[in-house]
Amino acid sequence: MTLSLTQYLLGALSGSLVGLSLGLFGGGGSILAVPLMVYLVGVPSPHMAIGTSAFAVAANAAGNLVTHARLGNVKWRCALLFSGAGILGAVLGSTVGKAVDGQHLLFLFAILMIGVAVLMFRERGRIGDPAAECNRRNGPKVLGYGGATGIFSGFFGIGGGFLVVPGLIASTGMPMLTAIGSSLVAITAFGLTTSANYALSGLVDWPLALVFVAGGLAGGVAGAFIARWLSGRKSALNVAFAGLIVAVALYMLFRSGQTLLG
Repeated sequence: MTLSLTQYLLGALSGSLVGLSLGLFGGGGSILAVPLMVYLVGVPSPHMAIGTSAFAVAANAAGNLVTHARLGNVKWRCALLFSGAGILGAVLGSTVGKAVDGQHLLFLFAILMIGVAVLMFRERGRIGDPAAECNRRNGPKVLGYGGATGIFSGFFGIGGGFLVVPGLIASTGMPMLTAIGSSLVAITAFGLTTSANYALSGLVDWPLALVFVAGGLAGGVAGAFIARWLSGRKSALNVAFAGLIVAVALYMLFRSGQTLLG
Protein backbone atom coordinates (compact mmCIF):
# COMPACT_ATOMS: atom_id res chain seq x y z
CA MET A 1 0.00 0.00 0.00
CA THR A 2 1.34 3.43 -0.97
CA LEU A 3 0.30 6.46 1.06
CA SER A 4 1.06 10.13 0.43
CA LEU A 5 3.26 12.32 2.61
CA THR A 6 0.12 14.06 3.86
CA GLN A 7 -1.34 10.73 4.97
CA TYR A 8 1.82 9.86 6.90
CA LEU A 9 1.68 13.27 8.60
CA LEU A 10 -1.95 12.58 9.47
CA GLY A 11 -0.77 9.22 10.79
CA ALA A 12 1.63 10.95 13.17
CA LEU A 13 -1.17 13.32 14.21
CA SER A 14 -3.50 10.36 14.79
CA GLY A 15 -0.85 8.64 16.89
CA SER A 16 -0.43 11.78 18.98
CA LEU A 17 -4.21 11.95 19.54
CA VAL A 18 -4.26 8.33 20.71
CA GLY A 19 -1.22 8.93 22.94
CA LEU A 20 -2.84 12.08 24.31
CA SER A 21 -6.05 10.20 25.13
CA LEU A 22 -4.10 7.37 26.79
CA GLY A 23 -2.15 9.87 28.90
CA LEU A 24 -5.32 11.72 29.86
CA PHE A 25 -7.78 8.91 30.37
CA GLY A 26 -5.78 5.69 30.70
CA GLY A 27 -7.26 2.47 29.29
CA GLY A 28 -9.61 2.74 26.35
CA GLY A 29 -7.73 5.42 24.43
CA SER A 30 -6.21 3.03 21.93
CA ILE A 31 -9.65 2.04 20.65
CA LEU A 32 -9.58 5.26 18.61
CA ALA A 33 -6.60 4.01 16.57
CA VAL A 34 -8.58 2.08 13.95
CA PRO A 35 -11.22 4.75 13.23
CA LEU A 36 -8.51 7.43 13.00
CA MET A 37 -6.54 5.35 10.49
CA VAL A 38 -9.63 4.66 8.39
CA TYR A 39 -11.40 8.02 8.47
CA LEU A 40 -8.64 10.57 9.11
CA VAL A 41 -5.53 9.04 7.55
CA GLY A 42 -7.59 7.44 4.79
CA VAL A 43 -6.20 3.89 4.90
CA PRO A 44 -8.32 2.24 2.19
CA SER A 45 -8.43 -1.25 3.72
CA PRO A 46 -10.04 -1.77 7.17
CA HIS A 47 -7.89 -4.89 7.55
CA MET A 48 -4.73 -2.88 6.86
CA ALA A 49 -5.83 -0.32 9.46
CA ILE A 50 -6.42 -3.05 12.04
CA GLY A 51 -3.10 -4.81 11.41
CA THR A 52 -1.14 -1.56 11.51
CA SER A 53 -2.87 -0.20 14.60
CA ALA A 54 -2.32 -3.51 16.44
CA PHE A 55 1.44 -3.06 16.15
CA ALA A 56 1.26 0.61 17.14
CA VAL A 57 -0.83 -0.17 20.22
CA ALA A 58 1.58 -2.96 21.23
CA ALA A 59 4.58 -0.63 20.93
CA ASN A 60 2.92 2.05 23.05
CA ALA A 61 1.93 -0.55 25.67
CA ALA A 62 5.50 -1.87 25.81
CA GLY A 63 6.79 1.64 26.50
CA ASN A 64 4.32 2.13 29.35
CA LEU A 65 5.11 -1.35 30.70
CA VAL A 66 8.70 -0.35 31.42
CA THR A 67 7.51 2.48 33.67
CA HIS A 68 4.99 0.33 35.55
CA ALA A 69 7.51 -2.49 36.00
CA ARG A 70 10.00 -0.09 37.58
CA LEU A 71 7.28 1.04 40.00
CA GLY A 72 6.50 -2.56 40.96
CA ASN A 73 2.98 -2.48 39.51
CA VAL A 74 3.29 -5.76 37.55
CA LYS A 75 2.33 -9.20 38.90
CA TRP A 76 4.48 -11.12 36.44
CA ARG A 77 3.14 -14.62 37.13
CA CYS A 78 -0.45 -13.52 36.64
CA ALA A 79 0.42 -11.37 33.64
CA LEU A 80 2.28 -14.20 31.89
CA LEU A 81 -0.47 -16.76 32.56
CA PHE A 82 -3.14 -14.37 31.28
CA SER A 83 -1.02 -13.41 28.25
CA GLY A 84 -0.11 -16.99 27.37
CA ALA A 85 -3.75 -18.00 27.06
CA GLY A 86 -4.55 -14.70 25.37
CA ILE A 87 -1.93 -15.17 22.66
CA LEU A 88 -3.67 -18.35 21.54
CA GLY A 89 -6.96 -16.45 21.58
CA ALA A 90 -5.44 -13.56 19.61
CA VAL A 91 -4.20 -15.95 16.90
CA LEU A 92 -7.72 -17.36 16.59
CA GLY A 93 -9.42 -13.97 16.74
CA SER A 94 -7.13 -12.28 14.21
CA THR A 95 -7.41 -15.23 11.81
CA VAL A 96 -11.21 -15.02 11.90
CA GLY A 97 -11.05 -11.20 11.66
CA LYS A 98 -9.04 -11.35 8.43
CA ALA A 99 -11.75 -13.53 6.89
CA VAL A 100 -14.60 -11.12 7.76
CA ASP A 101 -15.56 -8.41 5.28
CA GLY A 102 -13.88 -5.11 6.18
CA GLN A 103 -17.09 -3.05 6.40
CA HIS A 104 -18.80 -5.68 8.54
CA LEU A 105 -15.74 -5.59 10.79
CA LEU A 106 -15.99 -1.81 11.15
CA PHE A 107 -19.70 -2.11 11.93
CA LEU A 108 -19.02 -4.63 14.70
CA PHE A 109 -16.09 -2.50 15.91
CA ALA A 110 -18.43 0.49 16.32
CA ILE A 111 -20.80 -1.59 18.44
CA LEU A 112 -17.85 -2.67 20.59
CA MET A 113 -16.87 1.00 21.04
CA ILE A 114 -20.30 1.78 22.47
CA GLY A 115 -19.81 -1.08 24.93
CA VAL A 116 -16.44 0.40 25.94
CA ALA A 117 -18.08 3.79 26.54
CA VAL A 118 -20.65 2.17 28.82
CA LEU A 119 -17.85 0.54 30.83
CA MET A 120 -16.08 3.90 31.13
CA PHE A 121 -19.22 5.51 32.53
CA ARG A 122 -19.19 3.02 35.40
CA GLU A 123 -17.29 3.89 38.56
CA ARG A 124 -14.36 1.70 39.52
CA GLY A 125 -14.09 2.02 43.27
CA ARG A 126 -12.82 -1.45 44.11
CA ILE A 127 -9.72 -1.50 46.32
CA GLY A 128 -8.58 -5.09 45.72
CA ASP A 129 -6.07 -7.26 47.56
CA PRO A 130 -2.42 -6.13 47.16
CA ALA A 131 -1.28 -9.65 48.13
CA ALA A 132 -3.32 -11.35 45.39
CA GLU A 133 -1.36 -13.92 43.39
CA CYS A 134 -2.05 -16.56 40.75
CA ASN A 135 -2.15 -20.13 42.06
CA ARG A 136 -3.72 -23.51 41.33
CA ARG A 137 -7.06 -22.33 42.68
CA ASN A 138 -7.54 -19.32 40.43
CA GLY A 139 -5.20 -20.39 37.60
CA PRO A 140 -7.94 -21.89 35.38
CA LYS A 141 -10.01 -18.72 35.82
CA VAL A 142 -7.05 -16.54 34.81
CA LEU A 143 -6.45 -18.70 31.73
CA GLY A 144 -10.13 -18.58 30.78
CA TYR A 145 -10.35 -14.79 31.03
CA GLY A 146 -7.04 -14.46 29.17
CA GLY A 147 -8.14 -16.65 26.27
CA ALA A 148 -11.49 -14.88 25.86
CA THR A 149 -9.89 -11.44 26.00
CA GLY A 150 -7.26 -12.48 23.45
CA ILE A 151 -9.98 -13.52 20.98
CA PHE A 152 -11.64 -10.08 21.18
CA SER A 153 -8.28 -8.32 20.98
CA GLY A 154 -7.18 -10.29 17.92
CA PHE A 155 -10.52 -10.04 16.13
CA PHE A 156 -10.70 -6.25 16.38
CA GLY A 157 -6.98 -5.49 16.43
CA ILE A 158 -7.16 -3.57 19.71
CA GLY A 159 -5.08 -3.61 22.87
CA GLY A 160 -8.14 -4.58 24.87
CA GLY A 161 -7.03 -2.90 28.09
CA PHE A 162 -10.66 -2.14 28.95
CA LEU A 163 -11.21 -5.93 28.95
CA VAL A 164 -7.84 -7.08 30.32
CA VAL A 165 -7.97 -4.92 33.46
CA PRO A 166 -11.43 -6.10 34.60
CA GLY A 167 -10.47 -9.66 33.62
CA LEU A 168 -7.38 -9.61 35.84
CA ILE A 169 -9.35 -8.11 38.73
CA ALA A 170 -12.20 -10.61 38.40
CA SER A 171 -9.90 -13.63 38.19
CA THR A 172 -7.36 -12.68 40.88
CA GLY A 173 -8.81 -9.90 43.06
CA MET A 174 -5.73 -7.70 42.54
CA PRO A 175 -5.95 -3.89 42.99
CA MET A 176 -6.72 -1.61 40.05
CA LEU A 177 -3.20 -0.13 39.81
CA THR A 178 -1.59 -3.59 39.74
CA ALA A 179 -4.14 -4.76 37.17
CA ILE A 180 -3.32 -1.77 34.94
CA GLY A 181 0.43 -2.46 35.14
CA SER A 182 -0.01 -6.20 34.58
CA SER A 183 -2.43 -5.63 31.71
CA LEU A 184 0.33 -3.98 29.68
CA VAL A 185 2.09 -7.34 29.36
CA ALA A 186 -1.05 -8.81 27.81
CA ILE A 187 -1.75 -5.77 25.61
CA THR A 188 1.80 -5.89 24.23
CA ALA A 189 1.57 -9.66 23.61
CA PHE A 190 -1.89 -9.49 22.01
CA GLY A 191 -0.94 -6.58 19.76
CA LEU A 192 2.27 -8.21 18.55
CA THR A 193 0.47 -11.51 17.91
CA THR A 194 -2.32 -9.84 15.96
CA SER A 195 0.01 -7.63 13.92
CA ALA A 196 2.25 -10.62 13.11
CA ASN A 197 -0.76 -12.59 11.86
CA TYR A 198 -1.88 -9.65 9.71
CA ALA A 199 1.70 -9.04 8.52
CA LEU A 200 1.83 -12.60 7.16
CA SER A 201 -0.99 -11.54 4.83
CA GLY A 202 0.74 -8.24 3.95
CA LEU A 203 -1.77 -6.24 6.01
CA VAL A 204 0.62 -4.02 8.00
CA ASP A 205 1.95 -0.70 6.69
CA TRP A 206 5.22 -0.49 8.63
CA PRO A 207 6.14 3.16 7.85
CA LEU A 208 2.65 4.25 8.96
CA ALA A 209 2.96 2.12 12.10
CA LEU A 210 6.29 3.76 13.00
CA VAL A 211 5.07 7.35 12.54
CA PHE A 212 1.93 6.45 14.49
CA VAL A 213 4.07 5.15 17.37
CA ALA A 214 6.30 8.25 17.28
CA GLY A 215 3.24 10.49 17.44
CA GLY A 216 1.82 8.37 20.25
CA LEU A 217 4.94 8.79 22.37
CA ALA A 218 4.80 12.57 22.02
CA GLY A 219 1.07 12.65 22.69
CA GLY A 220 1.46 10.42 25.73
CA VAL A 221 3.91 12.82 27.37
CA ALA A 222 1.56 15.74 26.73
CA GLY A 223 -1.42 13.75 27.99
CA ALA A 224 0.30 12.79 31.24
CA PHE A 225 1.23 16.45 31.86
CA ILE A 226 -2.31 17.69 31.17
CA ALA A 227 -3.81 14.90 33.30
CA ARG A 228 -1.71 16.03 36.26
CA TRP A 229 -2.85 19.60 35.71
CA LEU A 230 -6.52 18.59 35.50
CA SER A 231 -6.35 15.85 38.15
CA GLY A 232 -9.29 17.34 40.06
CA ARG A 233 -11.54 16.95 37.04
CA LYS A 234 -10.61 13.35 36.15
CA SER A 235 -14.15 12.03 36.53
CA ALA A 236 -15.62 14.70 34.26
CA LEU A 237 -12.86 14.07 31.70
CA ASN A 238 -13.62 10.33 31.63
CA VAL A 239 -17.31 11.03 31.04
CA ALA A 240 -16.44 13.45 28.25
CA PHE A 241 -14.12 10.90 26.64
CA ALA A 242 -16.79 8.20 26.85
CA GLY A 243 -19.12 10.60 25.07
CA LEU A 244 -16.49 11.13 22.36
CA ILE A 245 -16.19 7.36 21.85
CA VAL A 246 -19.97 7.10 21.43
CA ALA A 247 -19.93 9.92 18.87
CA VAL A 248 -17.14 8.25 16.85
CA ALA A 249 -18.93 4.90 17.07
CA LEU A 250 -22.18 6.39 15.77
CA TYR A 251 -20.29 7.98 12.87
CA MET A 252 -18.70 4.60 12.07
CA LEU A 253 -22.09 2.88 12.20
CA PHE A 254 -23.45 5.49 9.78
CA ARG A 255 -20.53 5.23 7.34
CA SER A 256 -20.24 1.45 7.38
CA GLY A 257 -24.03 1.10 7.24
CA GLN A 258 -24.11 3.31 4.15
CA THR A 259 -21.47 1.15 2.47
CA LEU A 260 -23.16 -2.12 3.38
CA LEU A 261 -26.59 -0.92 2.21
CA GLY A 262 -25.23 0.86 -0.86
